[in-house]
Amino acid sequence: MIEFHGVTKAYENSTALRNLSFLIEKGEMVFITGPSGAGKSTMLKLMYMAERPDEGRIVINGTEIETLGDSDIPYLRRNIGVVFQDFRLLPRKTAFDNVALALRIRGMGESDIKPLVNETLKMVNLRHKTDSLPAALSGGEQQRVVIARAIVSEPAIVLADEPTGNLDPDTSSGIMRILKEINARGTTIVIATHNRELLKDTGRRILRLDGGNLLERGD
Repeated sequence: MIEFHGVTKAYENSTALRNLSFLIEKGEMVFITGPSGAGKSTMLKLMYMAERPDEGRIVINGTEIETLGDSDIPYLRRNIGVVFQDFRLLPRKTAFDNVALALRIRGMGESDIKPLVNETLKMVNLRHKTDSLPAALSGGEQQRVVIARAIVSEPAIVLADEPTGNLDPDTSSGIMRILKEINARGTTIVIATHNRELLKDTGRRILRLDGGNLLERGD
């Protein structure tokens, strides 16, 4: 499902990732952990092609991403949902419209969009907040809108970058419960986090990064 083969990524003054190789199987939930600056976010960016590797091969859902041109990237991303750390919700759009945006960009008709978005908001316990703007939502509610936006098109993969980074423990538990429910439906989930509490007793595989090096694959 997700394969890294000798992947290296460098920026002007530093090497973010060094010679990473691992495999994430279809339907897995995998955690990427390590201190700030370890390379967690860079790894996710490579997975959804916000960045390209300097060396090595990446295969996503059977596709060798180095063979893709820029015009092909949006089609790859249709099978990838991303939960951003900073939410990236449109402030003047309601919860419904934020979730519906990707479907509208793809040209889906409103008669199909409405039930799909409402059902997805119900899944994340926000059906009653359909018409609310982001400013009227708590941090946990905004994060659930982000998750709904990531999963509304039923992608094969969901990537979550610090999905509980600014949330209290109870809200964090609720977010993780939703992600586990999505995973139980067959979606591959990759979560980048430095929160050690999230990693306790998960029974899931953990990829540990430090300074761009993969210290532990957990496989």
